[in-house]
Amino acid sequence: QVHLVESGGGLVQPGGSLRLSCAASGFTFDYYAIAWFRQAPGKEREGVSCLSSRYNSTGYADSVKGRFTISRDNAKKTVYLQMNSLKPEDTAVYYCATKSGSSCTLKFGRYGYWGQGTQVTVSS
Repeated sequence: QVHLVESGGGLVQPGGSLRLSCAASGFTFDYYAIAWFRQAPGKEREGVSCLSSRYNSTGYADSVKGRFTISRDNAKKTVYLQMNSLKPEDTAVYYCATKSGSSCTLKFGRYGYWGQGTQVTVSS
């Protein structure tokens, strides 16, 4: 059974940093692409970043390019999202998601497995 657990969210001031983690279990982690999505109140869920299962190809939303970095540790079955220079508009619940197959995409409909989310609040 696929299981994803996010952690690392919290309250941070504008310009600050957070690192989110997503611990995975129940599937062959190396063969699955992983992504981070977020959803702010009253807004649609949007793709933030993705990472393929092979060659470590990545994708980022324009709004986070240059500020966020996605990475994975296959030995620990964990995906990370390093978030720097945070802005109030980054406030949202952040979810990790996974799908079989290697390709990286930010289309949430392609992902069949989701974590429960972790809240990130950027405010002074």
